[in-house]
Amino acid sequence: MPLPIAPAGEELTVKKVLLDDKNKRHFENLGITIGSKITVVSQVGGNVILKVREGRLALDRTQAMKILV
Repeated sequence: MPLPIAPAGEELTVKKVLLDDKNKRHFENLGITIGSKITVVSQVGGNVILKVREGRLALDRTQAMKILV
């Protein structure tokens, strides 16, 4: 399921990242890789705030829809 419809507060595993190579590498550097654990902290209008490793990351709806958990 895409991140904007994932439940908040649960630890999720990234199954697929549907981005071009440049953006996929950028997300890998931020800790979003296949098999990594992330937690949706909050969602507002499709925009998502994630807990990744020890930090937080905000994604707009377009990017969040391309990360499947």
